[in-house]
Amino acid sequence: MSSVGIGQRPQNRRQKAVKFFWIGIWLAYLSAPVNDLLHGGHSDGVQVLGWIGLAAFVAWYLALVFRTGRGETNGLVLGSLAVLATQSTVLSLALGREWLVLFVYVSICSGAALPFHLARWTIPAASALLTGLAFVVPGGTSFLGGLLLPALLGGFSMTGVREIIRTSIELREARATVAQLAANEERLRLARDLHDLLGHSLSVITLKSELAGRMLPDHPDRAAQQVADIEQVSRQAMVDVREAVTGYRRPRLATELAGARVALTAAGVTAELPAEPDLTGVPEQSESALAWALREAVTNVVRHSGARRCAVDLVRRQTLDGPLLELRVEDDGSGSPGSGPGNGLTGLTERLEKAGGTLEAGGTRQGFRLVARVPAGSAADVGSAP
Repeated sequence: MSSVGIGQRPQNRRQKAVKFFWIGIWLAYLSAPVNDLLHGGHSDGVQVLGWIGLAAFVAWYLALVFRTGRGETNGLVLGSLAVLATQSTVLSLALGREWLVLFVYVSICSGAALPFHLARWTIPAASALLTGLAFVVPGGTSFLGGLLLPALLGGFSMTGVREIIRTSIELREARATVAQLAANEERLRLARDLHDLLGHSLSVITLKSELAGRMLPDHPDRAAQQVADIEQVSRQAMVDVREAVTGYRRPRLATELAGARVALTAAGVTAELPAEPDLTGVPEQSESALAWALREAVTNVVRHSGARRCAVDLVRRQTLDGPLLELRVEDDGSGSPGSGPGNGLTGLTERLEKAGGTLEAGGTRQGFRLVARVPAGSAADVGSAP
């Protein structure tokens, strides 16, 4: 993705160029000062100084806008705004009313670079300075009506944009935290289950080992019985652990759908999920593969996409190769970072191929889409339209 979302800083040259382009559009309002330099009848010396002053103002303005949100102190931003206001004042007094438009940029910078509790004072202050100079500069009052309202509205509009950016960054961080907490909770749950499974068995093994050691010199037959019991308990413990791990490694689709709703809702994503599916006749391997696909897709949505909506659809289709169960997960976010498939999608593709299925994943015009298909059993089990 080449665009830069709200709350995201440009990460490469292309994204920086996109941001510069959108900021550059608003520099079109500097046509009045440029026209004044070209056709205002100024002397050559005044024109040179005017071009230098305009270039310095634009450079300072762009530097302040591009650095917004990178942790600068409010004092540094206020100092930069003071420099812009001073440049605007000097240029307006020296070159005329056309240069009053610079105060609109000062006001907008105030809203974009300062928190609201400061911007609510600096924006009116820039507008007041604009008004005062309009009465001092010859003919300035004729420009006042067309500049004062944009200065006020533009400045306070940028305070709203700044709040949106701040909220977006916090939401993205919250999504990452939710995903991390979910992973930690899963690890803790596995640890608790393994503890419950092995705690008793290991205690019994330890106790019987001690008994066998004490009985061995005088009662070897009874010690042998204890050793046999130890072997039996150990084998049962291995079976329990294997079943527990198999249960974790073979997720159920209904469980994953319920977990997806919880994860997406917690991350602030609007979830559109199907009802509990009818998996009659679907092989266990196919169900497990789709469950893994759903888990991987939802994890990517929560962690990476920045999406506001995620739709999950599950349908059966009849094809020439037999019935298929198709899982479609689509979001309106920016997709997973990076140019190629990640380890998660690569592993998921291999898992689906082992189950006889396929995986399609990629960006769309609205976001990102993942489609997983697996065999759904015999044709008699298919109950949906193709």
